[in-house]
Amino acid sequence: MTQTRYAPDRGLTVRMVVTMFLLGLLYVAFVGVLIALGVQAIVVLVVAGGLLLVQYFLSDKIALFAMHGREVSPQEAPELHGLIDRLSAISNTPKPRVAIADSDVPNAFATGRDQKHSVVCVTTGLLRRLDPIELEGVVAHEMSHVAHRDVAVMTIASFLGIVAGLMTRFALYTGLGRDRGNNNGPPIGLIIMLVSLVVYAISFLLTRALSRYRELSADRAGALLTQRPSALASALVKVTGEMSRIPTRDLREAQPFNAFFFAPALSARNAGASLAALFATHPPLERRLEQLSAIAAQLGRGA
Repeated sequence: MTQTRYAPDRGLTVRMVVTMFLLGLLYVAFVGVLIALGVQAIVVLVVAGGLLLVQYFLSDKIALFAMHGREVSPQEAPELHGLIDRLSAISNTPKPRVAIADSDVPNAFATGRDQKHSVVCVTTGLLRRLDPIELEGVVAHEMSHVAHRDVAVMTIASFLGIVAGLMTRFALYTGLGRDRGNNNGPPIGLIIMLVSLVVYAISFLLTRALSRYRELSADRAGALLTQRPSALASALVKVTGEMSRIPTRDLREAQPFNAFFFAPALSARNAGASLAALFATHPPLERRLEQLSAIAAQLGRGA
């Protein structure tokens, strides 16, 4: 892989490796339990594996379709293309495909299995609200996700959740091996459902913890690349504040994509009722601004 000029993050690399290792152990234990219970899980595992391959190789197309985004040419969006051309040059990364989603929710995301198959998508709401310097900070943040490969890791990490979710539904609807022909036998279907739920919960918490850290890492990498942490901080404040003006219905439609967004689709009026920080896809705004302030101070000292 081409060496990029995005600041490396050993902490992110370690967390990605540990998360994948723990999820792998959890997956092996999960399959072992299924086999011990006498479940013929091969069909479910094959289906889940197929979904993983589709999600991995077509993640960019799936994300654009789900967000109603479309790729745009340099003639259609010259300023956005020019900005991404400049960031690709200074970061020494291949230029990603450029897309725009017709949505008033001010946000952006990047996806793709590697740098050669990546796409950066911004919403029309974001383009209307940010000035060029702020937009540059957001796009640099998103491109760092691809450079650090955490987008691909998050896609793979979702595999175990897919398996557990499928097994839970399979157990609910078919009562897998309910009693093995013995009315006094153990409720195998219920056991599978409970084990699947536990596995899903653990994988959910592991991926959410990684998601929160990768956002801090992308903030840091983007700010150091552009040398303008204040611009990224301004964009964060502006986007978060604007969320309170977006209709609740639109925010709910966007929330399934929170893990990939620049900022979560939550309004100020919903923030107090949101799940605890343990379940959040992003670190608190205050934590992100604090880190950017520290980077600004370091740059000011020439560090």
